[in-house]
Amino acid sequence: MKVVQVLPALELGGVERGTLEIARGLVAAGHESVVVSAGGRLVEQVEREGSRHVHWELGRKSLLTFLQVPAFRRWLAAERPDIVHVRSRMPAWVVWRAWKKMDPATRPRLITTLHGMHSVNRYSAVMGKGERVIAVSETARRYLLDNYPEVDAAKVTVIHRGIDPEEFPRGHVPSEAWKAQLFDSYPQAKDKHLICFPGRITRWKGHLDLVRLVAELSRQRQDFHVLIVGSDPKDTFVHEVTAAISAAGLDDYFSFLGTRSDMKDLYALADVMLSLTSTTAEAFGRTVVECLSVGTPVVGYAYGAVAETLGAIYPAGKVATGDVAAAARQVSQTFDQPDTVGANPFVLSSMIDRTLALYQESLQV
Repeated sequence: MKVVQVLPALELGGVERGTLEIARGLVAAGHESVVVSAGGRLVEQVEREGSRHVHWELGRKSLLTFLQVPAFRRWLAAERPDIVHVRSRMPAWVVWRAWKKMDPATRPRLITTLHGMHSVNRYSAVMGKGERVIAVSETARRYLLDNYPEVDAAKVTVIHRGIDPEEFPRGHVPSEAWKAQLFDSYPQAKDKHLICFPGRITRWKGHLDLVRLVAELSRQRQDFHVLIVGSDPKDTFVHEVTAAISAAGLDDYFSFLGTRSDMKDLYALADVMLSLTSTTAEAFGRTVVECLSVGTPVVGYAYGAVAETLGAIYPAGKVATGDVAAAARQVSQTFDQPDTVGANPFVLSSMIDRTLALYQESLQV
């Protein structure tokens, strides 16, 4: 097969990660992989791993972007790919408009992937226009079918995102040198039960609920500490979070670690991870799966795809969305007597195999 994947740019993010993983899988299986984007820091990697990158800026949210439709149609006709796979709304509109006026007998098969629960409107509806549609979780599938009744359910396939179990191996133990360095930097965390709270510091990730949870838990016990991992992209909401912590007199319970590249060690060191998203549902919940893959329990709101992943791997960690008191009780119980973390079914190799199989199936139509 010759497969073209189209996305806005090759910077960091879930869409980019998925594109690179499928590109790598295509090359390993002997297929031809082409990635179309406006460029970015990951171009060198995608080319090093055997794909061809074509620079094309299709992600800019402007009516002027649609002027590129005829040129992209000509490019597709010249390239003659078997599959064109789009993962983002603005490029999807350009690709779909170009594709739908091509000869149905010779044009490529059109695949779309729904990576997140976008605002419900005509602009987002394009993600359901593929001949086959991949939803990254059952939550994403339900969102699509509930909000866009014109989408044929038969063409929507759930292919969960996956993580590499070798990158997050069960039973991983951080080195003594790494632990010494961490506790030198954050001495208040030493000899405590540790809660890991990863994710960008944005309102929808639940940091204010975390403050309420810690206030509740601190009334029961004081032998714990919270490691907040991530940064505030706008450097605004983080100040609201720190003000709430100080107002509650909880400063001693928190350390802010910023963005880290040693998540495997942090997951393994923690006694429990928290996931408190309650406003915008996670479409997959990668950090939850990564942490459970290492074997560390996760307590989280049963909301969106987090409910799916916890249900499949660690049901004891599910609490009702917004029930801070229940979450605090479950964290305390996990400190003292954690349940066994089950096997992780959300693995990268399965995601790649199932995506390539869907490509092959679409060519049989």
